[in-house]
Amino acid sequence: MNSIYGFTYEGLKAALSQMGEKPSRADIIFPAVYGDMAEGLESLPLKRETLDRLAENFSFEAPECVAVQQSETADKYLFRLSDGCTVESVLMKHEFGNNVCVSTQVGCNMGCKFCMSGRLKCRRNLTVSELVGQLVQVRRHSGCRIGGISVMGIGEPTENLANVLDFIGIMMYQKGFDIGLKHITLSTCGIVPGIYALMESAYPVNLAISLHAPEDGLREKLMPVTRKYPLAQVMRAARDYSGRLNRRITLEYVMLDGVNDSDECAEKLSALIGGMNAYVNLIRYNEVEGSGFSCSPHERIMSFYDVLKKHGTGVTMRRSLGDSIDAACGQLSAGAEPTREGKPNG
Repeated sequence: MNSIYGFTYEGLKAALSQMGEKPSRADIIFPAVYGDMAEGLESLPLKRETLDRLAENFSFEAPECVAVQQSETADKYLFRLSDGCTVESVLMKHEFGNNVCVSTQVGCNMGCKFCMSGRLKCRRNLTVSELVGQLVQVRRHSGCRIGGISVMGIGEPTENLANVLDFIGIMMYQKGFDIGLKHITLSTCGIVPGIYALMESAYPVNLAISLHAPEDGLREKLMPVTRKYPLAQVMRAARDYSGRLNRRITLEYVMLDGVNDSDECAEKLSALIGGMNAYVNLIRYNEVEGSGFSCSPHERIMSFYDVLKKHGTGVTMRRSLGDSIDAACGQLSAGAEPTREGKPNG
């Protein structure tokens, strides 16, 4: 049986037509499911005959929320999927609104050396209903309005792009979550064909590229994907994306003590960007046990920052949210149990 959360608006109209229902019923069902957060068919304002037919074809199954860890700045959700696999999502609490970081795969094959998620072998892509279900469950459990989405959780989004794009379309529907294109950011480790596919898609959202080094030799040691997609290709794709869409690109750069944080690296990074419509987002490394990496000292980060500013390179420093509950950037692991202060939720 198909989950109701797996259908785009147009897809739902087509499915209703195939089962002998008026496609216009989608104008009732879609807003009820996503705007009013209907949890079952009985709550839909439809005739009994229609409800029975829907019950034969649709379920309201969403990923099971098995644990929630909470902090002042972020809540981390552990979801169990129908096949027993687990993924994590994070509700990030900003002064300007709430943003949810979603996972796109069970595990990740990119193997970035500093990332906890990179230790998890990718088992499969998440379905559209599993992507949507993360948002549905976060809003249901938190009661919070969600104003933005970061497609930055476990997995490489461009490796599951078709499902991710359908998910984005559902999230943007005005009578549902109503999240605008400019409030959705997708992060990739630099899969060049995926960047171009996103650029040509119906939903060219904000693009963030995990860079983390200014040259191929160092980047390859940190991110094996560099062997297939060297920096020259990645930066060319980023420039094309920015130029075509008149959109500023985010270049993510995690600060690793004694690895990629020298002034020389900052000089090379500024040269690499070279007037591109982009800015560097410096990320304090959230330490992962056994990785062998540690976060650069504050003074070193500020020196790196100053070098970039001196060369006219746009730069910001990301505020770390959720590090106390292993929910910050690079810490998601789909662990089975909470390890710190939190509470179970089912």
